[in-house]
Amino acid sequence: MLIHPWDAAHDDGEWREWLSRHDFGQLAVNGLPGEPPWVQPMHFRYDAEPGPYGRALAHLARPNPLWRALEADPVVLLSVVDDYVFVPGPWTAPAGTPAEHGTPTSYYAAVQLRCTARVVDDPAEKAELLNLQVAHFQPDGGTAPATPGEAPFGRMLPGIRVLSLEVTEVRAKFKYAGNKPQDVQDRVSGRLAERAGPGDPAARAHQLRRRTTG
Repeated sequence: MLIHPWDAAHDDGEWREWLSRHDFGQLAVNGLPGEPPWVQPMHFRYDAEPGPYGRALAHLARPNPLWRALEADPVVLLSVVDDYVFVPGPWTAPAGTPAEHGTPTSYYAAVQLRCTARVVDDPAEKAELLNLQVAHFQPDGGTAPATPGEAPFGRMLPGIRVLSLEVTEVRAKFKYAGNKPQDVQDRVSGRLAERAGPGDPAARAHQLRRRTTG
């Protein structure tokens, strides 16, 4: 992922805050010899600790074919992309030029976590980490905890494996026209507000926020 200086995260706090609100991504695992990479869509819980970059927790069904590739190479990439919109060319035309000379483009936020994966099969640890994941998505509760050997979920624990992903490197990109003149940014911001389509409010909020905090 190419990251220009004007698209880079302002600091670690920016991507951490964004990641705390975006918990669905794609896990890319190196394929076995002769195979392409494996890519698994999944929910995950991100924790800022332990380590300098934290960890991500997820779980997958035991029959998932990804496990063979993961056990052969535990270095993986968790990719999260959201708050994306398409920006029509006429919106970006520099002042004094024909509208049709503007360049169509995309705005988006993306965080890529390079991780070392640890597969958890111990029933007690697996239940503990699984309960942490549920607590992230259901902070108000409502679901019984998983406990090995106890109803209602104890009998289901052998059917899943938990992934503890130690984050070793982070690449973050917030592509929201940070290199464009202010008048172009103002025009795009106004057009996003007018269009108000899916993703437009979030993209506009990023654009305005990064202009005031950069």
